[in-house]
Amino acid sequence: MKLFISPQYRPLLEGNELDSFDALWNLSLDSVDAPNVNRGGWSEVFRLEIEGQGYFLKRQSNHLTRNILPLLREPTFVREFRNLQRLQAHGVPTLEVVFFAHNPLPGDNRAILMTRELDGWFPFDYWLNNWSARPETLRSQLLAACGKLARQTYAAGLVHGCFYPKHVFLHPRQTDGGFDAALIDLEKAHPAWMHWHGISKDIGQFIRHSPGLSESDLNTLLAAWQNCPPDSAEVRRWRKVIQ
Repeated sequence: MKLFISPQYRPLLEGNELDSFDALWNLSLDSVDAPNVNRGGWSEVFRLEIEGQGYFLKRQSNHLTRNILPLLREPTFVREFRNLQRLQAHGVPTLEVVFFAHNPLPGDNRAILMTRELDGWFPFDYWLNNWSARPETLRSQLLAACGKLARQTYAAGLVHGCFYPKHVFLHPRQTDGGFDAALIDLEKAHPAWMHWHGISKDIGQFIRHSPGLSESDLNTLLAAWQNCPPDSAEVRRWRKVIQ
């Protein structure tokens, strides 16, 4: 069995007798939504509180990644854990992993992934409500954070694959009035093998699922993504490519 326990959270888990696969697998909890039943197995998400702090616990059985080679298939949480580690190693904001375990039993390929809740963070689709009525400065700060996150993700060698507004969480900074952005749901993220495809897929998805963005908004987002001025030729070029 592969096992990871964050050194930071190990005392908390040990103190609450939740530092083992069996303890977390058998913990009785209410699921956040309906189980994901496909790929020959199931996957489910739960929320729990430990000493006043929120966490998300994900459990799955025989819920495997798609691959033409059966021997290379693995639980989707195994890939998600690997992607979380990769982003963290490159300094890209994402979820804090508290506990991970892969326990492949005969006929029952199990995995657990536990992360800390992003307390005080809200997804971008929350901010999209009444978008046109929000101050232009606020919109620019939010989009700049989203574009930077897309750039950081690709620089870490990953394509998220589902870079939707609901997967980009934002939190206001106290120092300069800007926002920090963090990426969640990395089950489908994969290495960016193809430069052209990888560099445009995520940001294109984000734009298509963000209705109501103005011309100025798009320029701000693409400028942060490409790390260049909003009125640059690079932004104009990518506007044509993506749209």
